[in-house]
Amino acid sequence: MSGLVWPSAPVPTEDGDVWRWELPTVHDASRVRMDLRARLAHPSLAARSTEDAREGLLLVFEELSSNALRHGGGAVEAMITAIPSGWVVVLTDGSPDAPPRPEIDRDPAFGGMGLPMVAQLSVDFGWCSEPSRKRVWARLPSGLGATSVPHPRSSSGPAGTA
Repeated sequence: MSGLVWPSAPVPTEDGDVWRWELPTVHDASRVRMDLRARLAHPSLAARSTEDAREGLLLVFEELSSNALRHGGGAVEAMITAIPSGWVVVLTDGSPDAPPRPEIDRDPAFGGMGLPMVAQLSVDFGWCSEPSRKRVWARLPSGLGATSVPHPRSSSGPAGTA
C-alpha cells in the first residue's frame, strides 16, 4: 500500500436510490450506521449484493464518517447512492483545503489505517472541494457481477489510472 494517494476527482454521478443523513456528532454516526444496516437488510437490497459487500459498505461508511467528524470540521453530511453495481458513499465536511491523507507504513497500533482500508474495499475513490465544503467519496461493488472485485491501485490513485 506504499505510495497511496487519495486522488482529486469529482464525485461520480450515477442514478440510484439516494440516502442522506446529517452527522452533527460521532454518536449520530453510530445511529446512522444502524439505520444503514437496517436498510441493507431489506430483501430488495440483500438480493442485489453479497453479505461481504454490505459489511464492506458499513465499514467504509464508518471510516469515512469518523474521518469527516474528527478531521473535517463544520457540518458533516453523508450520502449513499445505491446503484445497480453497488454503492457510492460521499461524506461532506467543512474543510475544503484539507485533502484526505492516507497514513503509509504507520504502526497500526497508532490508528490511521482507515483510508488505505477504504481504498482496498473500493473500486474507485477520490475527493473534491468547493469554496466551503470538501467531499470524500468511494464507489463500492455489490459483490455480484464483473465489478465485484476491487482492482489493485497504482501509486497515483484509483484503479486504471497509472
